[in-house]
Amino acid sequence: MADTGEGKKEEADYKRLHNFPLIRHTDMPEEMRVEAMELCVTACEKYATNNESAAKMIKEMMDKKFGSSWHVVIGESFGLEVTHEVKSLLYMFFGGSLAVCVWKCS
Repeated sequence: MADTGEGKKEEADYKRLHNFPLIRHTDMPEEMRVEAMELCVTACEKYATNNESAAKMIKEMMDKKFGSSWHVVIGESFGLEVTHEVKSLLYMFFGGSLAVCVWKCS
């Protein structure tokens, strides 16, 4: 019985340690980056089991705040190559393995 309790504790510690945003690449200005990162974290926490709803929330809020033509991809195993406007790309990880890519192109 002690083993199962210890295993759950280790898993909880792992999730706690990796429950922060990690920016992999960005060319956004500081203010935009901070707002986009906070929005991504909020959406991923609110829709933890529905990546499509989280992406929709991020896209709609970015469109309102910074103009239209924002795109969002959220998932665990994907690759992409995008063309984007200068100073409008954010690629980050959240919660360990959940990747979020936000970019603008018009």
